[in-house]
Amino acid sequence: MAWGELLQRTLLAPFGVTPAQWCQGFFLVAAGGVVAVAAMPRDAKTLLVDYGARKAHKQSAHRPSPKPLHDGWLLSLIDAVTSWTQVPHSWFSAFYVVSLACSVFWLVQFLSNGAVLRSIASSQVSTQEPSSTMAQVALGWLMMFLQATRRVYEHATVIKPSKSTMWVVHWLLGLFFYLFISVSVWVEGSAGAILDPLAGHTDDAQSLWKMAVAVPAFLFAWVNQYRCHKHLAGLKKYSLPEDGMFRHFICPHYTCECVLYFSMAVATAPRGTWCNRTLLCALVFVAVNLGVTASGTRKWYVEKFGIGPVATKWNMIPFIF
Repeated sequence: MAWGELLQRTLLAPFGVTPAQWCQGFFLVAAGGVVAVAAMPRDAKTLLVDYGARKAHKQSAHRPSPKPLHDGWLLSLIDAVTSWTQVPHSWFSAFYVVSLACSVFWLVQFLSNGAVLRSIASSQVSTQEPSSTMAQVALGWLMMFLQATRRVYEHATVIKPSKSTMWVVHWLLGLFFYLFISVSVWVEGSAGAILDPLAGHTDDAQSLWKMAVAVPAFLFAWVNQYRCHKHLAGLKKYSLPEDGMFRHFICPHYTCECVLYFSMAVATAPRGTWCNRTLLCALVFVAVNLGVTASGTRKWYVEKFGIGPVATKWNMIPFIF
Protein backbone atom coordinates (compact mmCIF):
# COMPACT_ATOMS: atom_id res chain seq x y z
CA MET A 1 0.00 0.00 0.00
CA ALA A 2 1.37 3.45 -0.95
CA TRP A 3 2.06 5.65 2.05
CA GLY A 4 -0.19 8.41 0.66
CA GLU A 5 -3.09 5.93 0.70
CA LEU A 6 -2.04 4.79 4.18
CA LEU A 7 -2.19 8.42 5.35
CA GLN A 8 -5.71 8.79 3.99
CA ARG A 9 -6.99 5.57 5.56
CA THR A 10 -5.37 5.96 8.99
CA LEU A 11 -5.59 9.69 9.68
CA LEU A 12 -8.37 11.14 7.55
CA ALA A 13 -11.11 8.67 6.69
CA PRO A 14 -11.72 6.98 10.09
CA PHE A 15 -12.80 10.21 11.79
CA GLY A 16 -15.00 11.51 8.99
CA VAL A 17 -13.15 14.82 9.14
CA THR A 18 -11.86 16.48 5.98
CA PRO A 19 -8.34 17.92 5.76
CA ALA A 20 -9.80 21.43 5.66
CA GLN A 21 -11.71 20.70 8.87
CA TRP A 22 -8.54 19.39 10.53
CA CYS A 23 -6.86 22.70 9.72
CA GLN A 24 -9.86 24.75 10.82
CA GLY A 25 -10.08 22.82 14.07
CA PHE A 26 -6.41 23.35 14.84
CA PHE A 27 -6.62 27.10 14.28
CA LEU A 28 -9.77 27.53 16.37
CA VAL A 29 -8.59 25.31 19.23
CA ALA A 30 -5.26 27.14 19.27
CA ALA A 31 -7.08 30.48 19.33
CA GLY A 32 -9.20 29.22 22.23
CA GLY A 33 -6.06 28.22 24.09
CA VAL A 34 -4.59 31.69 23.63
CA VAL A 35 -7.82 33.27 24.92
CA ALA A 36 -7.76 30.95 27.96
CA VAL A 37 -4.19 31.96 28.80
CA ALA A 38 -5.03 35.63 28.28
CA ALA A 39 -7.87 35.29 30.80
CA MET A 40 -5.55 33.98 33.52
CA PRO A 41 -4.38 36.17 36.42
CA ARG A 42 -1.79 38.76 35.43
CA ASP A 43 1.24 37.10 37.06
CA ALA A 44 0.53 33.71 35.47
CA LYS A 45 -0.22 35.29 32.10
CA THR A 46 3.06 37.22 32.22
CA LEU A 47 5.03 34.02 32.72
CA LEU A 48 3.21 32.21 29.91
CA VAL A 49 2.82 34.96 27.32
CA ASP A 50 5.68 37.45 27.51
CA TYR A 51 8.70 36.96 25.27
CA GLY A 52 11.28 39.03 23.42
CA ALA A 53 12.00 42.55 24.65
CA ARG A 54 9.29 42.56 27.32
CA LYS A 55 10.48 39.23 28.72
CA ALA A 56 14.13 40.26 28.66
CA HIS A 57 13.28 43.51 30.46
CA LYS A 58 11.39 41.69 33.21
CA GLN A 59 14.08 39.04 33.53
CA SER A 60 16.67 41.73 34.16
CA ALA A 61 14.47 43.13 36.92
CA HIS A 62 13.71 39.80 38.62
CA ARG A 63 16.61 37.41 38.13
CA PRO A 64 19.11 39.06 40.54
CA SER A 65 16.84 38.11 43.47
CA PRO A 66 17.44 34.58 44.74
CA LYS A 67 13.88 34.43 46.13
CA PRO A 68 11.02 32.80 44.25
CA LEU A 69 9.11 35.14 41.98
CA HIS A 70 5.76 34.19 43.49
CA ASP A 71 4.47 32.93 46.79
CA GLY A 72 1.55 30.89 45.42
CA TRP A 73 2.37 27.26 44.68
CA LEU A 74 0.64 27.33 41.28
CA LEU A 75 2.50 30.42 40.15
CA SER A 76 5.74 28.95 41.45
CA LEU A 77 5.06 25.78 39.46
CA ILE A 78 4.31 27.77 36.29
CA ASP A 79 7.47 29.80 36.86
CA ALA A 80 9.55 26.66 37.27
CA VAL A 81 8.08 24.89 34.23
CA THR A 82 8.42 27.90 31.94
CA SER A 83 11.97 28.55 33.19
CA TRP A 84 13.04 24.98 32.44
CA THR A 85 11.47 24.95 28.99
CA GLN A 86 12.84 28.13 27.44
CA VAL A 87 14.29 28.26 23.94
CA PRO A 88 16.18 31.14 22.28
CA HIS A 89 13.96 33.84 20.81
CA SER A 90 16.11 33.59 17.66
CA TRP A 91 14.44 30.23 17.00
CA PHE A 92 11.57 32.24 15.50
CA SER A 93 13.49 31.96 12.24
CA ALA A 94 12.64 28.24 12.16
CA PHE A 95 8.99 29.15 11.50
CA TYR A 96 9.80 30.73 8.18
CA VAL A 97 12.33 28.11 7.13
CA VAL A 98 9.66 25.47 7.76
CA SER A 99 7.08 27.54 5.87
CA LEU A 100 9.41 27.95 2.91
CA ALA A 101 10.30 24.25 2.94
CA CYS A 102 6.59 23.33 3.02
CA SER A 103 5.88 25.59 0.03
CA VAL A 104 8.62 23.88 -1.94
CA PHE A 105 7.41 20.45 -0.83
CA TRP A 106 3.82 21.05 -2.01
CA LEU A 107 5.05 22.50 -5.30
CA VAL A 108 7.12 19.38 -5.93
CA GLN A 109 4.15 17.24 -4.94
CA PHE A 110 1.94 19.05 -7.44
CA LEU A 111 4.43 18.93 -10.30
CA SER A 112 5.16 15.24 -9.71
CA ASN A 113 1.55 14.23 -8.98
CA GLY A 114 2.75 13.20 -5.53
CA ALA A 115 0.90 10.68 -3.38
CA VAL A 116 0.67 12.88 -0.27
CA LEU A 117 -0.93 15.76 -2.13
CA ARG A 118 -3.39 13.53 -3.98
CA SER A 119 -4.29 11.67 -0.79
CA ILE A 120 -5.20 14.86 1.06
CA ALA A 121 -6.98 16.32 -1.97
CA SER A 122 -8.99 13.13 -2.55
CA SER A 123 -10.18 13.13 1.03
CA GLN A 124 -11.22 16.78 0.72
CA VAL A 125 -13.06 16.25 -2.60
CA SER A 126 -15.32 13.63 -1.01
CA THR A 127 -17.27 16.49 0.62
CA GLN A 128 -18.31 17.80 -2.82
CA GLU A 129 -17.93 21.38 -1.61
CA PRO A 130 -17.18 24.27 -4.02
CA SER A 131 -13.55 24.52 -5.06
CA SER A 132 -11.08 27.28 -5.76
CA THR A 133 -9.71 27.47 -9.30
CA MET A 134 -6.22 26.63 -10.43
CA ALA A 135 -5.26 30.32 -10.67
CA GLN A 136 -6.51 30.95 -7.14
CA VAL A 137 -4.57 28.04 -5.69
CA ALA A 138 -1.43 29.11 -7.53
CA LEU A 139 -1.85 32.67 -6.23
CA GLY A 140 -2.40 31.49 -2.65
CA TRP A 141 0.70 29.31 -2.86
CA LEU A 142 2.72 32.21 -4.32
CA MET A 143 1.59 34.57 -1.56
CA MET A 144 2.66 32.10 1.13
CA PHE A 145 5.96 31.46 -0.65
CA LEU A 146 6.72 35.18 -0.94
CA GLN A 147 5.88 35.78 2.71
CA ALA A 148 8.12 32.93 3.88
CA THR A 149 10.95 34.01 1.59
CA ARG A 150 10.84 37.59 2.85
CA ARG A 151 10.76 36.51 6.50
CA VAL A 152 13.74 34.20 6.00
CA TYR A 153 15.60 37.11 4.37
CA GLU A 154 14.68 39.44 7.24
CA HIS A 155 15.96 37.05 9.89
CA ALA A 156 19.19 36.59 7.96
CA THR A 157 19.92 40.25 7.19
CA VAL A 158 17.64 42.68 9.07
CA ILE A 159 16.57 41.43 12.48
CA LYS A 160 19.25 41.70 15.15
CA PRO A 161 20.22 38.60 17.14
CA SER A 162 18.53 38.51 20.55
CA LYS A 163 19.62 36.87 23.78
CA SER A 164 16.06 36.76 25.10
CA THR A 165 14.07 33.54 25.29
CA MET A 166 10.52 32.28 24.85
CA TRP A 167 8.53 29.37 26.20
CA VAL A 168 8.94 26.28 24.06
CA VAL A 169 5.14 25.97 23.73
CA HIS A 170 5.12 29.28 21.81
CA TRP A 171 7.71 27.86 19.47
CA LEU A 172 5.91 24.56 18.92
CA LEU A 173 2.61 26.36 18.35
CA GLY A 174 4.28 28.48 15.69
CA LEU A 175 5.75 25.45 13.95
CA PHE A 176 2.40 23.66 13.83
CA PHE A 177 0.72 26.83 12.59
CA TYR A 178 3.02 27.00 9.57
CA LEU A 179 2.62 23.29 8.87
CA PHE A 180 -1.16 23.64 8.83
CA ILE A 181 -1.20 26.95 6.93
CA SER A 182 0.91 25.41 4.18
CA VAL A 183 -1.95 22.99 3.53
CA SER A 184 -4.68 25.57 4.09
CA VAL A 185 -3.64 27.76 1.14
CA TRP A 186 -4.56 25.02 -1.34
CA VAL A 187 -6.80 22.44 0.34
CA GLU A 188 -10.08 24.15 -0.63
CA GLY A 189 -8.94 24.00 -4.24
CA SER A 190 -8.62 20.22 -4.23
CA ALA A 191 -11.41 19.59 -6.74
CA GLY A 192 -10.86 22.49 -9.12
CA ALA A 193 -7.08 22.61 -9.13
CA ILE A 194 -5.25 19.69 -7.51
CA LEU A 195 -7.12 16.66 -8.86
CA ASP A 196 -8.38 18.27 -12.07
CA PRO A 197 -5.88 21.02 -13.04
CA LEU A 198 -7.21 21.44 -16.58
CA ALA A 199 -10.74 22.12 -15.38
CA GLY A 200 -9.29 24.38 -12.70
CA HIS A 201 -7.97 26.85 -15.28
CA THR A 202 -11.47 28.27 -15.79
CA ASP A 203 -11.96 31.48 -13.80
CA ASP A 204 -15.27 33.28 -13.63
CA ALA A 205 -15.71 37.00 -13.01
CA GLN A 206 -16.06 36.52 -9.27
CA SER A 207 -12.78 34.65 -8.85
CA LEU A 208 -10.99 37.25 -10.98
CA TRP A 209 -12.42 40.05 -8.83
CA LYS A 210 -11.35 38.28 -5.64
CA MET A 211 -7.79 37.92 -6.90
CA ALA A 212 -7.75 41.51 -8.18
CA VAL A 213 -8.77 42.81 -4.75
CA ALA A 214 -6.46 40.52 -2.81
CA VAL A 215 -3.21 41.17 -4.67
CA PRO A 216 -2.91 44.94 -3.91
CA ALA A 217 -3.86 44.32 -0.26
CA PHE A 218 -1.24 41.58 0.01
CA LEU A 219 1.49 43.71 -1.57
CA PHE A 220 0.68 46.67 0.68
CA ALA A 221 0.94 44.49 3.80
CA TRP A 222 3.98 42.60 2.52
CA VAL A 223 5.99 45.77 1.83
CA ASN A 224 4.90 47.63 4.95
CA GLN A 225 5.56 44.72 7.27
CA TYR A 226 9.13 44.68 5.98
CA ARG A 227 9.40 48.43 6.64
CA CYS A 228 8.07 47.92 10.17
CA HIS A 229 10.57 45.15 10.91
CA LYS A 230 13.44 47.20 9.49
CA HIS A 231 12.44 50.19 11.62
CA LEU A 232 12.25 48.03 14.75
CA ALA A 233 15.64 46.51 14.00
CA GLY A 234 17.18 49.98 13.71
CA LEU A 235 15.88 51.27 17.05
CA LYS A 236 17.97 51.81 20.11
CA LYS A 237 17.24 49.03 22.62
CA TYR A 238 13.90 49.45 24.41
CA SER A 239 12.99 52.69 22.63
CA LEU A 240 9.61 53.69 21.24
CA PRO A 241 9.04 53.19 17.47
CA GLU A 242 7.50 56.26 15.84
CA ASP A 243 8.10 56.16 12.07
CA GLY A 244 5.72 55.10 9.31
CA MET A 245 2.71 53.10 10.44
CA PHE A 246 3.98 53.26 14.03
CA ARG A 247 2.63 56.81 14.15
CA HIS A 248 -0.87 55.33 14.30
CA PHE A 249 -0.42 51.77 15.59
CA ILE A 250 1.30 50.11 18.54
CA CYS A 251 2.03 47.02 16.44
CA PRO A 252 1.52 47.81 12.74
CA HIS A 253 3.55 44.74 11.77
CA TYR A 254 0.75 42.70 13.37
CA THR A 255 -1.81 44.70 11.40
CA CYS A 256 0.08 43.78 8.24
CA GLU A 257 0.16 40.12 9.29
CA CYS A 258 -3.63 40.08 9.57
CA VAL A 259 -4.01 41.81 6.19
CA LEU A 260 -1.68 39.24 4.62
CA TYR A 261 -3.80 36.29 5.74
CA PHE A 262 -7.06 38.07 4.98
CA SER A 263 -5.86 38.73 1.44
CA MET A 264 -4.97 35.04 1.06
CA ALA A 265 -8.42 34.07 2.34
CA VAL A 266 -10.08 36.31 -0.27
CA ALA A 267 -7.75 35.30 -3.10
CA THR A 268 -8.40 31.57 -2.60
CA ALA A 269 -12.12 31.70 -1.75
CA PRO A 270 -14.00 28.87 -3.54
CA ARG A 271 -16.73 29.60 -6.05
CA GLY A 272 -19.79 31.24 -4.52
CA THR A 273 -17.96 32.49 -1.43
CA TRP A 274 -15.93 35.60 -0.65
CA CYS A 275 -13.61 34.02 1.91
CA ASN A 276 -11.72 30.77 2.21
CA ARG A 277 -13.09 29.30 5.46
CA THR A 278 -9.89 27.48 6.34
CA LEU A 279 -7.76 30.58 5.96
CA LEU A 280 -10.40 32.62 7.75
CA CYS A 281 -9.95 30.31 10.75
CA ALA A 282 -6.20 30.85 10.44
CA LEU A 283 -6.83 34.59 10.49
CA VAL A 284 -8.86 34.21 13.71
CA PHE A 285 -5.89 32.52 15.37
CA VAL A 286 -3.44 35.11 14.05
CA ALA A 287 -5.62 38.02 15.20
CA VAL A 288 -6.21 36.53 18.66
CA ASN A 289 -2.59 35.51 19.19
CA LEU A 290 -1.10 38.78 18.00
CA GLY A 291 -3.86 40.78 19.69
CA VAL A 292 -2.85 39.42 23.09
CA THR A 293 0.78 40.31 22.37
CA ALA A 294 -0.16 43.78 21.09
CA SER A 295 -2.15 44.44 24.25
CA GLY A 296 0.84 43.44 26.35
CA THR A 297 3.11 45.65 24.25
CA ARG A 298 0.85 48.66 24.90
CA LYS A 299 1.00 48.04 28.65
CA TRP A 300 4.77 47.72 28.50
CA TYR A 301 5.06 50.99 26.55
CA VAL A 302 2.83 52.76 29.08
CA GLU A 303 4.96 51.47 31.97
CA LYS A 304 8.17 52.56 30.28
CA PHE A 305 7.22 55.76 28.39
CA GLY A 306 3.95 56.88 29.99
CA ILE A 307 0.46 57.07 28.53
CA GLY A 308 1.08 60.18 26.41
CA PRO A 309 3.09 58.75 23.50
CA VAL A 310 0.65 55.85 22.90
CA ALA A 311 -2.71 57.34 23.98
CA THR A 312 -3.98 58.01 20.44
CA LYS A 313 -2.62 54.85 18.83
CA TRP A 314 -4.58 51.72 17.97
CA ASN A 315 -3.08 48.46 19.14
CA MET A 316 -3.53 46.64 15.86
CA ILE A 317 -6.92 47.09 14.16
CA PRO A 318 -7.99 50.65 13.23
CA PHE A 319 -11.18 51.94 14.93
CA ILE A 320 -11.63 48.60 16.72
CA PHE A 321 -8.59 47.54 18.73
